[in-house]
Amino acid sequence: MNTLPAIALLEFDSIAVGVRAADAMVKKAPIDLFRIGTVHPGKYLVLVGGSVASVDESHREGLTIGGDHVTDEIFLPAAHPQVVSAVSGFRRDDAGDALGILETSAIPSNIAAADKAVKTANVTIIEIRLGDGLGGKGVTFLTGLVHDVEAAVEAGISIINRPDVETHHRVIPIQHGELRDCIRRATEFHSFDASASTTHDSLADGEKRPPRTPSKRNGRR
Repeated sequence: MNTLPAIALLEFDSIAVGVRAADAMVKKAPIDLFRIGTVHPGKYLVLVGGSVASVDESHREGLTIGGDHVTDEIFLPAAHPQVVSAVSGFRRDDAGDALGILETSAIPSNIAAADKAVKTANVTIIEIRLGDGLGGKGVTFLTGLVHDVEAAVEAGISIINRPDVETHHRVIPIQHGELRDCIRRATEFHSFDASASTTHDSLADGEKRPPRTPSKRNGRR
């Protein structure tokens, strides 16, 4: 018996249609996981999870209601546990040698790629970021041994066959220690604490970094 959760994610280009579809989806079948909301740039996401039969029924209802306003969608009848937790916001340590990046212009396609990647090889999903702060993109960071990360990234990207979904992917065989430390803390630029930065104070022999001038923009310092 399959014990992995089924999940479905629909992406809408209309917030109004997305909310209407979300209501219909949660009414259609008993759902264990239900998350909805807006992401940049003005997209609306509906995520449902539960039994395969219920999620399938809810997913179909969302497609019917959404119509042409559905810009991307996935139905995963046996989503990997790492994917489910990462979509829920859980981050894992970047402890592997290699780093793989899966980047897509649509969010559901990124989750599908991450699911395929982690099922293909012995890799760990560090983080899945969805929409906000990314201009509506999805990006997955994963780590492991070089050959595993290469196989995982190749498998993940290979299942995206929609011509309207742009993809980018890279594998860094051996991460620099400072890169790993940064990825461990955060992947958002503004999330970094300057006091914890690993950037060297000295720019060159005898040359020091100029003092920072506090910004008065929006009252921030």
